[in-house]
Amino acid sequence: MSHPAPALILFDIDGTLVRRAGTHHRQALVDAVRRVTGIETTTDNIPVHGMLDPDILTRMLRDAGASPAAIRRAMPEIVRRAQQIYVRGVPNLQRKTCPGVRHLLRRLQQRGALLGLVTGNLTRIGWKKLDRAGLKPYFRFGAFGEMAKDRAGLASLAIRHARAQGWIAKGTPIALVGDAPSDIIAAQRNGIRCIAVHTGISTRTTCSPTRRTSSWKTCVD
Repeated sequence: MSHPAPALILFDIDGTLVRRAGTHHRQALVDAVRRVTGIETTTDNIPVHGMLDPDILTRMLRDAGASPAAIRRAMPEIVRRAQQIYVRGVPNLQRKTCPGVRHLLRRLQQRGALLGLVTGNLTRIGWKKLDRAGLKPYFRFGAFGEMAKDRAGLASLAIRHARAQGWIAKGTPIALVGDAPSDIIAAQRNGIRCIAVHTGISTRTTCSPTRRTSSWKTCVD
């Protein structure tokens, strides 16, 4: 990219680009905890929507009785193992993309927009999920769940990286697209536009974004 892009659009993955992708992601977290610690855990009763994977893992372990110190010691290896497990077992997700998303990404790419990811998924999980959905080629870079303590931090990291690489200029318009309240909060904290979509599990009562839509088709007009 020889000149700064006209816009930076940051996307969440689950419920925004891909939905109903099966239990493989959650099971990878459960299996990783078991293999590293021997502890049986579950994601049941954990409101995983909008959470970062490390926070989900922490909650799983805490609910199973693990101490904070034990969780901290085990977390790096659990994170590594969860990614390893997921990339080996994820199925084809070509038919699991959200309505209109391929058309949108093609249009944005044609217009020269820089596309990135801001997701709670761990790095290898996020990239593999998009690869199996056939969406990976549209995205240049990403900020993933293990890289910051919350989604606002991930968005900030992505923006700083894009500017440092010269991919966007100081005044380039930036938007964060997602389906969870945490996406809206992240956008607000970074002073960027939020486009909230109802392609995931959130409703209009849980999201009050700058712009919202139930389908990606309206976002390219």
